[in-house]
Amino acid sequence: MHKFDFKNGQVTYFNKFVRTDAYVRAITEKRVVITEFGTFAYPDPCKNIFSRFFSYFKGVEVTDNCLVNVYPIGEDFYAVTETNYITKVNTDTLETLKKVDMCNYVNINGVTAHPHIEADGTVYNIGNCMGKGATLAYNIVKIPPTQKDKSDPIEKSKVVVQFPSAERFKPSYVHSFGMSENYFVFVETPVKINLLKFLSAWSIRGSNYMDCFESNEAQGTNFHIAKKSPGEYIDLKFKGAAIGMFHHINTYEDDGFLVVDLCAWKGFEFVYNYLWLANLRANWEEVKKAAMMAPQPEVRRYVIPLDVHKEEQGKNLVSLPYTTATATMHSDGMVWLEPEVLFSGPRQAFEFPQIDYKRHGGKNYTFAYALGLNHFIPDRICKLNVKTKETWVWQEPDSYPSEPLFVQNPDGVDEDDGILLTIVAAPGAQKPAYLLILNAKDLSEVARAEVDYSIPVTFHGMYKP
Repeated sequence: MHKFDFKNGQVTYFNKFVRTDAYVRAITEKRVVITEFGTFAYPDPCKNIFSRFFSYFKGVEVTDNCLVNVYPIGEDFYAVTETNYITKVNTDTLETLKKVDMCNYVNINGVTAHPHIEADGTVYNIGNCMGKGATLAYNIVKIPPTQKDKSDPIEKSKVVVQFPSAERFKPSYVHSFGMSENYFVFVETPVKINLLKFLSAWSIRGSNYMDCFESNEAQGTNFHIAKKSPGEYIDLKFKGAAIGMFHHINTYEDDGFLVVDLCAWKGFEFVYNYLWLANLRANWEEVKKAAMMAPQPEVRRYVIPLDVHKEEQGKNLVSLPYTTATATMHSDGMVWLEPEVLFSGPRQAFEFPQIDYKRHGGKNYTFAYALGLNHFIPDRICKLNVKTKETWVWQEPDSYPSEPLFVQNPDGVDEDDGILLTIVAAPGAQKPAYLLILNAKDLSEVARAEVDYSIPVTFHGMYKP
């Protein structure tokens, strides 16, 4: 974990390894002990071939290597990945406190690292589960805010609604989901986890998580919606062309429609296939060549009608005047969604998006901020006006920023009154990393705090007032 602490006009940098089981055992045994996303666990050199063979049948040991994000639950903070394990941490000292298994509280195989958090502290998240009839499904989990009796909110977690899976034993990879004031949106992409491969990966084949993914363009993309209160699945079929997706930007309601903005990758291929370390370590021309074969990134807006009538076949159901996104009813009752493209550049991705979540999460908004990926290389910070499609960019040579965190000006009036915080790796500089503060209005530099320490490019984080 990395931390920049602002106090009395000074900035202090801290870092500490989260002491998960995966980390402690790897350090102790000097090898990867638990299989990770792209790395299979090294066999125990102390075991003979027969011991190794029989150890494969002891069941799947899931990693708790929480390297993706940090978020609050009640008065506590948790470092997280995308499995069933989350790790409680002290954000003041960066000490690791305890490991929590969400399977002990709700029917879930794992949860995303991108929950939605309401103003009162209520946390919503999604993950796949075993549903009715021994069929995989997806559960939305609700964790209440801080309890009056100071008990752990996680102990009161519950499932509020369940989405069906298009395939019985092949759930989609889920990295995030959408939530407006009254609805959940789950985008089921054709990037699937083959459960049979997953279960045999550890027991027989000696594989990792990446080996268990497969894609099927013909399945397209399913858009599922549900009411938040009461938790109620809306059994309507919304489909679109095949996309890959990691991050939702925002979802809001407008005049009987759900507007869903997200970062998409055109086609059905899994983007992670192009992110092997060996590929990214290649020379720049080879990196670009590989990226040219990968799916094209876009920022897309989908519009989902909430009031659907079968007699409207062949008609565009979207009547919002400010978007070209369409929703067309087919004869079988399925509604086909075509998006409006809000941003698209040749191999230029707008990813790791952020908004003024506190004031505009789940509501109509204007601005989004993101990390710009140039042929997969993070080399800029971007701002997008989702209404006009105007863009702004911050960029410096040989500088590699991270996800920009928006911090609103408490006295500000405009939506973009605030600053962006991003950690920049500058490996060629005298001081190889710094915290950069940008004016959110025009991405001009406000300040930077340089550190004499190499900080790797990070994933996600949070601002704690």
